[in-house]
Amino acid sequence: MQRSYNVTEGSQSSEMAIVDTFTKLIFGEEDGYSASELQIIQAFRAADANVLLDSHRDMGEYLRALGVREMIEMVSLVREQLLRGMDSLIDPSARHNHPDQVSESHPVGSGLDL
Repeated sequence: MQRSYNVTEGSQSSEMAIVDTFTKLIFGEEDGYSASELQIIQAFRAADANVLLDSHRDMGEYLRALGVREMIEMVSLVREQLLRGMDSLIDPSARHNHPDQVSESHPVGSGLDL
């Protein structure tokens, strides 16, 4: 049975929804995302410019290359982005880019970094 998560409810649930969405991306799921999962994906794009133009599959590869600490930090960044609201999702000045955290799947100078 699938549980629908409200990304704005308690910290644990919203973090779990983000982790579940990241897991779907990591395992290469292209379709079948709920509205809240698509919102998480949009927040992920806004939180890390390295995935701004990536396909879902490419986003999964990027996540797969992250270390545990980087993944925990990414969940926190996406959660913060969701809490800021959808207005900041389309505001480029609100976007985080972490050049010191670029993964091997998107090395600096590869043309995939923004």
